[in-house]
Amino acid sequence: MAIRLSDVAARAGVSVKTVSNVINDYPHITEQTRAKVEAAIAALGYRPNVSARSLRKGRSDFIALAIPEMASPYFAELGAAISRAAKRRGITVLIDQTEGEAEAEKLVLDGMRGQLIDGIIFSPITTAPTRIDLAETAKPLVLLGERHAGGGLDHVAVDSVQASFDATTHLISLGRQRIAAIGVGGGAGTGSVRRKGYRRALKAAGLPHDPSLELAGTGYHRDDGAASMRELLTLPDPPDAVFCFNDLLALGALRTLAEAGLKVPDDVAVVGFDDIEDGRYHSPSLTTISPDKEWLADNAVALLLDRIAGTGEAARCDLTVPYTLQIRESTCG
Repeated sequence: MAIRLSDVAARAGVSVKTVSNVINDYPHITEQTRAKVEAAIAALGYRPNVSARSLRKGRSDFIALAIPEMASPYFAELGAAISRAAKRRGITVLIDQTEGEAEAEKLVLDGMRGQLIDGIIFSPITTAPTRIDLAETAKPLVLLGERHAGGGLDHVAVDSVQASFDATTHLISLGRQRIAAIGVGGGAGTGSVRRKGYRRALKAAGLPHDPSLELAGTGYHRDDGAASMRELLTLPDPPDAVFCFNDLLALGALRTLAEAGLKVPDDVAVVGFDDIEDGRYHSPSLTTISPDKEWLADNAVALLLDRIAGTGEAARCDLTVPYTLQIRESTCG
């Protein structure tokens, strides 16, 4: 037979209400009483009825994190930080991998798993900005990633234009003249936004814009970076520096440079974006834009929980994530 609250109460010698208060972590329970109830729960193997508790509270204490891919080191590190931030608040995070598919991202905007979760933190890469801006989500939702103008959804993001400007300016300060960009893309996504900062830095330094130094590739993985770097090395006048729009692209580019017998940073300096752990332990270690992932996670979770509780500001909230330029061996030897 299933163990009931009354069984726990009888074993602990307290009321059913007291057991319920302990399970729901209500304040004003003495440590002695809490210890007796928890011992009774452990001895009997009691498991709370999550569905019933959710109905009583009006929420589940589950939130979803929808990301493009769990295999990506950046999203894995970010997901871990968000899980920690939620756990500190007594919230459980469910992970959903969209793989950047339009239908999967639409499902997120329409209120994925509505009966299970209270809100969603969402990092879209395929959905058009206009679709996101016009979305009327079924659940409170906080967006991550590149900024989109307008719309009524809360947003937590790095200023990628300024960060890319800083990364490119660092390469210029080293005396580099032929600075390539890997990961350039169209539309309003990561590639387009970071290209804006890259071009702005070149213009500010009086360096010419050379379209042959901008490579889009097919994705943002190591093999894409390696392939783009091989293409750049076939140019009559190859680059002496490369700004890669994420660290995986940079790691792929470093591999190609090593295979070509070129020295980093002597022959070609390389900068990435994201500051994943792999880049810190690579040889040479990777200079990169380092977003404060813990800050991002903590503020995204806090903002979402405010929306769930109805205690946040009425207006859309737009938070800018702090970042630093971590200078390492790939640019300074």
